[in-house]
Amino acid sequence: MNPMDIFKNLQDLQSKMGEAQEKLKTLRADGSSGGDLVKVTVDGTMEALSVHIDPIAVDPRDVKMLEELVAAAYTDAVRKMRDTIQREMSQLAGGIPLPPGFPGGGDA
Repeated sequence: MNPMDIFKNLQDLQSKMGEAQEKLKTLRADGSSGGDLVKVTVDGTMEALSVHIDPIAVDPRDVKMLEELVAAAYTDAVRKMRDTIQREMSQLAGGIPLPPGFPGGGDA
């Protein structure tokens, strides 16, 4: 293979990686728990963007339950985001399976 072709392929890959990183910032996934009593929205970097708690879930005598509902909703949102990232990155990579540890790759 021509060294210039390798260089061009690397530049193309770098450009696609930049596009992928920007796309991650725009992705959103919602998770919920307790029959939608708690809802969490995350972006593609797994940052929690919003948390909504139905007032009925707020019981000062059972804070532990509310903590578990928030954790479960966040986990649900992250799971959905990982699925979304895997689909998006696979499309960007042209269907090439992504390696573990790569956003959206297997067994991350």
